[in-house]
Amino acid sequence: MAEAARDLPKTWEDLDAVPEGYIGEIIDGELVMHPRPNDPHSAAQSNLTSLLGGPFRFGKDGGPGGWVFRVEPRIDLGGDIRVPDLAGWHRTRFAAPRKGPLTVIPDWICEVLSGDSTAATDRSEKMPLYAASGVSHVWLADPELRTLEVFRLLGAKWLLVDTFHGSVRVRAEPFDAIELDLAPLWDEGA
Repeated sequence: MAEAARDLPKTWEDLDAVPEGYIGEIIDGELVMHPRPNDPHSAAQSNLTSLLGGPFRFGKDGGPGGWVFRVEPRIDLGGDIRVPDLAGWHRTRFAAPRKGPLTVIPDWICEVLSGDSTAATDRSEKMPLYAASGVSHVWLADPELRTLEVFRLLGAKWLLVDTFHGSVRVRAEPFDAIELDLAPLWDEGA
């Protein structure tokens, strides 16, 4: 009987038991754990949150405001609970449950790539899932290569809209209302 219980699909509560230093996701009913990312990854994640938060969450520096951002949110995507590095919703669509995963599909997701393993997973597993779920935009940020790829959902497929490299100022969908300086994203000078 105990054997059968171990084979039951994992639930939201199982994510609470994920040890510190790991990120847990539920994929096809299985609990999958990944080590927390390295420093260049977490710096890019943190700095991008700061870059977008002022103008797009709070309307500072000429930005339009109206967005809600979450770092490593647990999102229910058709039964799988996935954890993108960053996610954003238009404030009018966002709803946070008191308990359990977020169930409103984000308008934007950013995955920060950390080496070949996360890049492969983000591109071959997560991006198709995000497309099937109806996420409008995905960014792939690579701190090692210092590149930002911007994708827009077109039908059921991703359209690569732009690729930026290095310390440049850009207007990138869906945050093209103002120019963003990518240098802090790569943590240059820190």
